[in-house]
Amino acid sequence: MSVFDQFARSIDIAKLDEDQFVRLIETMDMLGKAGTGIELANLSTSTFVWIIEKASAAQLEALMAHDNLRTVVLSEIFSRMGKHLKQDAPDAVVHWRFIGGYDTGGYDRYQTVIEKGRCTSGIVQDRDPRATVTITPSDFLKVATGNASAPLLFIRGRVKVKGDIPFIASFPNHFDLSSP
Repeated sequence: MSVFDQFARSIDIAKLDEDQFVRLIETMDMLGKAGTGIELANLSTSTFVWIIEKASAAQLEALMAHDNLRTVVLSEIFSRMGKHLKQDAPDAVVHWRFIGGYDTGGYDRYQTVIEKGRCTSGIVQDRDPRATVTITPSDFLKVATGNASAPLLFIRGRVKVKGDIPFIASFPNHFDLSSP
C-alpha cells in the first residue's frame, strides 16, 4: 500500500461534515492538477472504493452537487471500470443519465462501451445502447463500487432502466471494483 493510500485510509471520513469531505476530494484533485503525484488516480482502487464506502449519503450527495468534482469523480469511476473489466464480460453499450446534471433535460450523460474485452466510457453517445440507465450520481458511485445493490435500488424506484433490465442488474458483476 502506497504512502498516499495509507494517508487516505488514516482519515476518519465519518468525522468530516459534508463540506469537509468535499474539500478533501477537492484538495486531492487540486494536488493532482499541480503535478504533485497526490491525486485520485494514484489511489489504489481498493482505497478509492473504501472512501466511497465510508462516506455518508449526505457526503456523497454534497460531492456530486459540486460542479467540477462531480465530473472528476464520475470520470475516475469510469476510468477504473475500464481497468477492472472481467475477461468474460459480454460486448455491450450502456447509456447513463445522471440526475441533476447540466445537459439537456437536467442530466449528465455518459456512454460505456464494452467490446472485445475492453471497456471505454465518455460523454459522447454515438452508439445504440443495450440499455439506458437513469440514476443519481451518488447511487451510481455506491453501485459501481459494490456498496449498493442495483436490483434493490431498481425495486425501490431509485434506478430507471430502458432496455435490457436483466443485463443491467448483472452489470456490476462484470467488474472487480469490489468493496475492500
